[in-house]
Amino acid sequence: MRVTAILLGFLMLVAPLSGCFGKDTPPATPEEPALPDGIFVTGVDGLPVDVEPLPLMFNFSDVGEDGAEPSLGVTSSGCIFFIAFEKVMRSCDHGETWEDVSGPQCAFQTNDPWGWVDPITDRVFAVQMQGLETSWICWSDDDGESWLGNPHDSGTTPINDHIKLATGPWTSSGYGIPGQFSQAVYETAVYYCYNKLAGIFCYTSFDGGATFEAGGQLVGPATWNGGLHGAITSAPDGTVYVTPRVETPTVIISKDNGLSWFERTMGEDVGTPYPRKNSEVATDTESNAYHVWTGPGGPEENGSFNGYNGEGIYMSRSTDSGESWEQESLRISPIEVVSYAFPQIDAGDPGRIAITYLGSENSGELGQPNLDGAAWDGNAHYANSNVSYYLYITYSLNALDENPVFHTVRASADPVQVGSICLNSGDCRDIGGSNRNLLDFNDLHIDNEGRVYIAFADGCFGDCATMENPQPEDSRSRRGIMVYLTSGPSLFDSVGDLAEF
Repeated sequence: MRVTAILLGFLMLVAPLSGCFGKDTPPATPEEPALPDGIFVTGVDGLPVDVEPLPLMFNFSDVGEDGAEPSLGVTSSGCIFFIAFEKVMRSCDHGETWEDVSGPQCAFQTNDPWGWVDPITDRVFAVQMQGLETSWICWSDDDGESWLGNPHDSGTTPINDHIKLATGPWTSSGYGIPGQFSQAVYETAVYYCYNKLAGIFCYTSFDGGATFEAGGQLVGPATWNGGLHGAITSAPDGTVYVTPRVETPTVIISKDNGLSWFERTMGEDVGTPYPRKNSEVATDTESNAYHVWTGPGGPEENGSFNGYNGEGIYMSRSTDSGESWEQESLRISPIEVVSYAFPQIDAGDPGRIAITYLGSENSGELGQPNLDGAAWDGNAHYANSNVSYYLYITYSLNALDENPVFHTVRASADPVQVGSICLNSGDCRDIGGSNRNLLDFNDLHIDNEGRVYIAFADGCFGDCATMENPQPEDSRSRRGIMVYLTSGPSLFDSVGDLAEF
């Protein structure tokens, strides 16, 4: 106590003289508090902006089955359907438990399934390939308790591949005109697309998917890249979008329920690298459209690592139902994430969107030799063994603004994949097993409350997830995982903030 008193007295004596020993030292400027690890708030260039991050919380659920190339949907009752391989998995308790409800009408051995829940009628669809010439389309109107099904014959010309199905409103033109081609007997139009060696083929069903009387090969870019295409999207005004796998981001559009199609391009300023996977379109409640894809990292001033800019997720918007699109692409992902795979998107009210993708922050590996000996530029197909990929989720509540803000969360606690991700089925890596374990896509949809649900395949599952330094040979799983928003803003403005179930 005595030492303290003496020290205090000395400070009182020298305090008035402090200015005599030199210039007063200005007070230190307080540093801006850093965001927590894995949280990013960015503008249209991927750079940080001074905005409070959204309070986004997510829950993960193990489906209990392998689930590469998963698709999912949620009925109005709250039952979640996760479709992958030959299984239709259902959870009606928010992912606490899962059961296989395929039934004999839907259980087929296939590596190319697709699932869809009609948001208007609650009809659940499960589509399976049977060989290369025929598909089997089954559906349920009672949350998977019972199923009906019919085959769809794609003809004798192979290949029946990349099967996709979606539903949407009838329009007042083309196939939507009652009686012109066939009297519609189901509340929504059902669209079914696949590729063959000749290109992209799309058909329209008038009876809820039981039969497909109208359609055929699309015009325009049907033969691009073998006709490979992504998911089908239908807007509230009936506009239908299909995305081909091409170098310049492109959408193929129909405004008459599939009778005729036209194409629009965008993103020529960034393009998309080869090998590439499909881009995706989402539409909001007023039929504005949002198109997302993977592209190169952008200008050096936006973040360069070892002289390389990596990759980014980009978006173009249309506010006139796909007639015109922005030609200057917006980067919606943070510059810290330098490599990507499988972007998926959905939208609620205007400007309210959510995107998921696999991404890597291993910027130190940019420019390092990849498995082919070349300098790695961020392309996931060529990533080396030191690169790890996580599940990311990006939100925006003002995506139609001139300067929208994007809130990104690194959602998975451990990697989804260690090492490269095969983006070209004819050129995969074999390090302790093929890196094509995740196949071609993941999925994201919202329910009628605007809550986000995601389906993905986890390549680093089980022991791999708990290892201190997992290697590519440890990351060859394909476990089906469902993720949903537990708390945070709904994509429907009127709902406000969502709470846990």
